Amino acid sequence: MKNVFNKSDAEELINRIDKLTPTTKQLWGKMSVAQMLAHCNVTYEFVYEDKHPKPNPFMKFILKTFVKKEVVNDIPYKRSLRTAPEFIMNEDKNFDSEKNRLINFIKRTQELGEVYFDGKESRSFGELSKSEWNNMFYKHLDHHLNQFGV
Repeated sequence: MKNVFNKSDAEELINRIDKLTPTTKQLWGKMSVAQMLAHCNVTYEFVYEDKHPKPNPFMKFILKTFVKKEVVNDIPYKRSLRTAPEFIMNEDKNFDSEKNRLINFIKRTQELGEVYFDGKESRSFGELSKSEWNNMFYKHLDHHLNQFGV
């Protein structure tokens, strides 16, 4: 798996995002390209913004026990998996705004680097290693960029 903390791998992700246009069609799923970009931004909002409520203790237990291993391992996601409520995009989104936000989040993550993330607490999964953070960031982006053919 590629490494979001590696400058060339982060630039490769950004180059793939730059190939998207407001009219790029998905190969599967229901989201528009702008909704997909907003959906991908949610992962970073959990890290950099206080926009979403933290899970209650019971939900955090469920997430850590049953969901974490699927999210942070290095096995790519299958198509059309269930989506957590915070990630569901029902309304229209602004393509340029969401694209710029995502690129800026990728750059910020790469610049902070793996040392910053190694052992950092995830609001949903508890403490994660740098490899787990990388897997979570990279495979989610890769999955959705593949969904839109880039």
